[in-house]
Amino acid sequence: MNEKRQWRDEVARFLATTLYTGYFPVAPGTVGAAAAVLLLWFVGMDQGFLLLGLVLLTTLIGVWAAGRAEALWQETDPGRVNLDEVAGMMVSLLFLPRTGVVFILAFVAFRVFDILKPVPVSTAERLPRGWGIMADDIVAGIYANIVLQLVVYFRLF
Repeated sequence: MNEKRQWRDEVARFLATTLYTGYFPVAPGTVGAAAAVLLLWFVGMDQGFLLLGLVLLTTLIGVWAAGRAEALWQETDPGRVNLDEVAGMMVSLLFLPRTGVVFILAFVAFRVFDILKPVPVSTAERLPRGWGIMADDIVAGIYANIVLQLVVYFRLF
């Protein structure tokens, strides 16, 4: 039984830290967001409903993994957990054209909202355990997506 728990704990760490990139010594959240950008760019994934499905899956996995990692490390919203940035970055790219400019602007907008945490981003992180860890980045991603939707709609780039 103890071995099974240790295995699950290691899987939670692996996932919550986005394949251990959360251990990067400088700005692990930015590294997680950059990993999402690179993955989505090089995989060439559709930015529509397929990505939405991936966001939902990543969020559900993240709630479990981040909550478990938080309990393991006995820290509230540990900085090493960066799967939330991956999910938030994916949200910021939903239903947007797949261009280099859009990807760069989405990355910058997401990081700005994630760091500044305007309401309700700051409110969302108060949810318990893994829900709060994931929710604030999802909301930051929604803010970034709205900004980019307007930029694309009004052809501001």
